[in-house]
Amino acid sequence: MNFRLTFPVEPLGPSIQHADKVLLSGSCFAEEMGARLEQHKFDVMLNPNGILFNPLSIARSMTSYLDDKRYTADELFLHEDIWHSWDHHSRFSGTDRNTVLQRINDSQAAAAARLKEADWLVITLGTAHAWYLKEDGRLVGNCHKVPDASFTKKLVPLDEIISALDNMMHRLFFVNRKVNILFTVSPVRYVRDGVVENNLSKAVLLQAVHHLVHKFDRLFYFPAYELVLDDLRDYRFFKEDMVHPNEQALQYVWEHFLKACVQPSSQEVARQVAELLRAKGHKPFNPESPAHKQFLQAMAKKARALQEQNPSLDFGDLLHYFET
Repeated sequence: MNFRLTFPVEPLGPSIQHADKVLLSGSCFAEEMGARLEQHKFDVMLNPNGILFNPLSIARSMTSYLDDKRYTADELFLHEDIWHSWDHHSRFSGTDRNTVLQRINDSQAAAAARLKEADWLVITLGTAHAWYLKEDGRLVGNCHKVPDASFTKKLVPLDEIISALDNMMHRLFFVNRKVNILFTVSPVRYVRDGVVENNLSKAVLLQAVHHLVHKFDRLFYFPAYELVLDDLRDYRFFKEDMVHPNEQALQYVWEHFLKACVQPSSQEVARQVAELLRAKGHKPFNPESPAHKQFLQAMAKKARALQEQNPSLDFGDLLHYFET
């Protein structure tokens, strides 16, 4: 008897490899997958604006990179003695206005350069709900814990999402003729919006993505949402908040991502890196024992061999750990 529904994940036509330059943007689920790509030595730039949840803010951030936009001090605001940007995550916020501005513009410059040469843009959409400032109606990428009374929340219509992403991609394809775009929808459940409202939001995102994927040749979809909500489909695969997928679920999605989206030779490199990462995380009973020292020497030898086979990748952190 089968007690869960599984489904095949179709492999991409072109696939990601270690030589590719990848830019990821979107929700906290993008952070999880991007971190795994980084750990496995892929060339990744992750969320240059910080975490963004709605497709309009993501599209606007991409357009700002294409425009090579630089922010000015007038575009920051002060809340509880901290300077913020409405377009950026709070990881950029701080008490010194000039420092905040410098961090934002350094990230903007790096993102502009990466987007123009990227082989892959991976966009993870979190919610179709967007927040707007009541005082001037501007779209907000992050509320920075400003009271809800300052905003209006809206479920963005399907045609507005499609138009924003479509226009952004037309501009991008004009500047970067080789880039492929991979869409995912986050399996994180935004129950703060309401259970019914969350499901409606995800449905709008899925419809928008599939409309675009069928319109352009270089657009693809990876079913992270379906793997968690339809395949695993059990609260034991969520954290205690019943909202975020737990480590087991994330690893399950990651393994499917590798098989479906990554070139076989890079899958093998990632497998060997994973072995080294597990060895690095091993807690010895006696760190000074000859057996553990031999273990470290063996892992250092494997890391150095992998470095020699892949000279463009940086294994310095692993080599430093095993050799020192």
